[in-house]
Order: sequence, then structure tokens, then C-alpha cells
Amino acid sequence: MKIGLVQMVCEKGALRANLAQMAALYAASVARDVDIVGFPEANLTGFIDPGRRPGAVLRLDDAEVREAVALTRGHATTLLFGLIAAHPTGGKPLIAHVAARDGRVLGIYRKRTIVDEEVAWFSPGGPVMAFQHDGITCGIAICADISNRGVFEDLRAEGAQIVFELAAPGLYGAQETRDWRSGFAWWEGECQRYLAPTARELGLWIAVATQAGRMADEDFPGGAYLFSPAGERVFASSDGAPGVVWLTLAM
Repeated sequence: MKIGLVQMVCEKGALRANLAQMAALYAASVARDVDIVGFPEANLTGFIDPGRRPGAVLRLDDAEVREAVALTRGHATTLLFGLIAAHPTGGKPLIAHVAARDGRVLGIYRKRTIVDEEVAWFSPGGPVMAFQHDGITCGIAICADISNRGVFEDLRAEGAQIVFELAAPGLYGAQETRDWRSGFAWWEGECQRYLAPTARELGLWIAVATQAGRMADEDFPGGAYLFSPAGERVFASSDGAPGVVWLTLAM
């Protein structure tokens, strides 16, 4: 299996610019005959405060979501893209990730693990979502799910062989004094701390793609990683520079 892991600067509320960037990177993945390309958490909408940017909270039938799915029409490469989604029954928005291929939605996962600083903004999701790609069962986890072993256990119970951990971990501290390298090292350490044992104990491949760069009010570390079912980290990006890494897994 060939996969792409995207480190992307996802400006908050910049729907058209984020969609254009995703279209270009998806096209590059198709050109490389990639099976699955994973974009970071909320890459389409940016990781927004829904109270400040309500116009960037999307319904699943909104034009930008339909256009993102349409990127895949006629292509065998599965696209995994993230957004802040309107709650179907009027509650606080959800952090969602969509799997799409050949112009249709394969499934939608809504982030289960909402941490303390997100509770005022977002509702927790529910069941995990597994999807198929050429006979391989795949799953999605989102950011803070990294420490929620139950998400990975539930995906394994659904038959998942690979889980894409798609993230946008905002860095703490004042922007003007922040050391980017320490933030990158922190997220790299969190991935090693949680995902290496989870991969080993559940027999999973786990692939990580992370938002990168500086926004107006927040920074993201970037980081692309791959853990084997033996619990070994078999790939790690050297920095958080935007771009895509393409990897081949022996599955």
C-alpha cells in the first residue's frame, strides 16, 4: 500500500484557499499512484473557534465539502480530509473527518475525544468508522484520540489493519516567545509515547499527519510518522515544513 501524509498550513476559515491547496496535493498523490492520502485534522476549515467563525462551520452538503469529495471522481486514491462540521441536531459542532474515493463518501468519523480546552466549542462524536481500500480495512483517529486507547481497540475490533491519526495539536504558550523546535519535539514525543505501544499491542499500522505552521492566533508543530505493527517507528519527518511524504507499506 502506498500512502501520503500531509503536513499542511490550514488557515482558519480560509475555505477556498484550503480547498485549492488540498486539490493540488491530492492531484500530486494521484499522479504518484498513491492508495490513500491523509490530510490533518480540520484541514478544510482550519481549526476554528466556531463562535468567532460560524461561517466556517460546514454542513456535509455544503459546496466546499461536495467539491472536496468531487476531487476524487474518477480516481482510485482515497482522500481523507477534515473539517469542523455542524451538529445534525443543533448541538455544538463536531470535529469530523471524511473518507472519499471516486466521487463518493466512504464514511465519516466524528472525533470522540474532546479535551478540556475544546469542551466549550465542540461535541464529542460516537462510533469509530472503518472503511475498505482494495481489501485492506482502514480507520481514522483524530488528534486527542491519540491517548484514547478505546478508539484504536474499537477500530481493531472492526478489522482495521491501519489507522490514520490526523491531528492539529495547538501549541501552548505565547506566540512571540515560542520555540518551534520544542513544540515539534513535544508532539513527536507524544506520538512515540502513545502510538508505539498501541501499534505493537493491537498489531496495527498507525500513520500520522499533522497541521503545520503559524496562524494569526495559534501555532501547529507539523510531523509525519509511521509506526509498524511491531511498535517500531519506521518513518519520522525531520521537521514540520509543509508538504507531503509518500510511503510504501508491506501489508
